[in-house]
Amino acid sequence: MSSIRVFLLGALAERGPMHGHQLRLLAEKEHVHMWTDFRVGAIYGALKRLVAEDLVEPVRTEREGARPERQIVRITDAGRIALDDLRLETLREFALKPDPFDLALARVGRDMADELPDLLRARRAAIVAAAAHHTARLEHVHQYLNITEQHVMQHQTHRLRAELDWLDSVLAALPAIVLDEKTRETD
Repeated sequence: MSSIRVFLLGALAERGPMHGHQLRLLAEKEHVHMWTDFRVGAIYGALKRLVAEDLVEPVRTEREGARPERQIVRITDAGRIALDDLRLETLREFALKPDPFDLALARVGRDMADELPDLLRARRAAIVAAAAHHTARLEHVHQYLNITEQHVMQHQTHRLRAELDWLDSVLAALPAIVLDEKTRETD
């Protein structure tokens, strides 16, 4: 699954030919950084790959004033087929991506066991801050979102709450975790 491909191919299919900067502005306007797994700056590289794969094709170049020349691209028939396939794949499949945090927690070891409470509290504070920032952004853009986008943003809200709930359960078990780490390595 590639959310950047879905975004780029979908934007070109829905809005017609554009250049990379227009796609970047659209991504910023739609606040995709708030609910996708790609950064707006990654658009240019992904666009080049789509051209190389014949999923989009150049149609012309434009120049505005003294700005650099920009290549306008459009989605190809193969790109439309790929977009449909990507959308279906993404909507049908559930992807639970491993969090590297889990591996680090599982392998914290005796030497870091004493630091674990502070580390986990700092992580919790960071998640609380991220949730507050997300809520503030959501309040700011809510009026501009369609119903589906509102649900997408609520998905992020629920994921942040779930992360906090899980981390709170880890913090509640912290004395046992620290004790286990300290005794496990001596066995």
